Amino acid sequence: MTDIAGGPGVPGQPSTMSGDRNRRFYLAAWRWHFYAGLYVAPFLIMLAVTGLIMMYVAFFDGRDGDKIRIETAGTTLSLEQQGAAALSSVQDARLVEWIGPANAQGASVFRVSSPSGAFMVAVNPYSAEVIDVWDRRAGWYDFASDIHGTLLIGTLGDRLIEIAASFGIVLVVTGLYLWWPRGGASLLSAFVPDLSLRSRGLWKNLHQTVGLYCSLLLVVFLVSGLAWAGIWGEKFVQAWSTFPAEKWENVPLSDETHAHMNHGATKDVPWGLEQTPMPASGSDVGAAGVPVGDAVNADSIAKLGHAIGFHGRFRLHYPGDENAVWTLSRDSMSNDSSDPTSDRTVHVDQHTGKILADVRFSDYSLAAKSMAVGIAFHEGDLGVWNLILNTVFCLSVIFVSVSGVVMWWIRRPKAAGMRLLAPRTPDHLPHWRGAMLMMLVLSLAFPLVGLTLISVLALDLLIVSRIPALKKAVG
Repeated sequence: MTDIAGGPGVPGQPSTMSGDRNRRFYLAAWRWHFYAGLYVAPFLIMLAVTGLIMMYVAFFDGRDGDKIRIETAGTTLSLEQQGAAALSSVQDARLVEWIGPANAQGASVFRVSSPSGAFMVAVNPYSAEVIDVWDRRAGWYDFASDIHGTLLIGTLGDRLIEIAASFGIVLVVTGLYLWWPRGGASLLSAFVPDLSLRSRGLWKNLHQTVGLYCSLLLVVFLVSGLAWAGIWGEKFVQAWSTFPAEKWENVPLSDETHAHMNHGATKDVPWGLEQTPMPASGSDVGAAGVPVGDAVNADSIAKLGHAIGFHGRFRLHYPGDENAVWTLSRDSMSNDSSDPTSDRTVHVDQHTGKILADVRFSDYSLAAKSMAVGIAFHEGDLGVWNLILNTVFCLSVIFVSVSGVVMWWIRRPKAAGMRLLAPRTPDHLPHWRGAMLMMLVLSLAFPLVGLTLISVLALDLLIVSRIPALKKAVG
């Protein structure tokens, strides 16, 4: 929350031994803030822009056909009839998922899979007329989501973004230290921008003030986003916070996990269930579900869903093979509702119609509950207020990132031999033990930060500091 290039010295610092020590520590924090900003700023701009695109596409155009409207016309037809119509629109397709309309004016939407790809088919539930067919992942939302999650380069992009998000937390910590009022300045003045300043002074003041207000939200966004990342999220936090399948007493388990129900960067399965094994069909266990003697099909499973509390928009996942299950789900992350505490996942044996598992928000671990709420907030799914707040936040992040570059550009060296103009590392750094402890904690919490810090320190100590030309170039 200071500019990428920073500013010399500690404002108002007396020229005493204590003041010199504080100034050296300030310059060291500024150096780390500078280098973190160089890497993080482009990623923050990308994440903010793609996040805005996803939020507004979902708000105006909807996700998975939830904005399609039809005229009501008597009684709805069976899901068997509607599903058959959906299959007729795509050659050699099979049904994967049915997404129920939120109200009587909504269309039924089926996800189908075929050798030519995955498609969504909107069907009029009153006439079984196919309204529209579109590629499952060809919309602007999915394009922005792929950039947001992987930069369109797969695992490498995921790792680069995870490093940036992790260093974003370093940026916040060092920024708060640099922002703290010094030299007799009042705390109140640090919260209110001084619009009487001009040029770089105004940019810096606005950068610090806006950065302060968005810093706490930035941490929430970074942490909730990191929980989906491949190292910190999948290997550490999620692995320790997954819903334990052992709670499904005596239920046979599949080799598949819930993650196989996901599709690329867009997530349909709750975070806390993604690594949990799926239950398997083909046993006599389970609670009462579809009445004995009734056929176990899409209509009876949907009827069971209504009977146990699924209303409005919810999803029905078809079994993929003889051992798979029917799954009823409602998830705020998929825009099924604006209330994360109403999230629910129910698995039903495809042969007996018995309920094998019923997982609700109250069953989640603390981390999974935090993620259910955090991701819905992150995506702007909690209502119009959430959309407005996230819009202001994203624009603020873009401003803070751009303003840092602008200040560096204003202050950049004009002479030959262009330099980055980062502060030199002080020869005698006070409080270095505390700073190293803080970096150690961050490195243990976020492994890619630790690896990157080690690499940067090694580069700084072994190469930059030993070659005069390079030392001058960054100093």
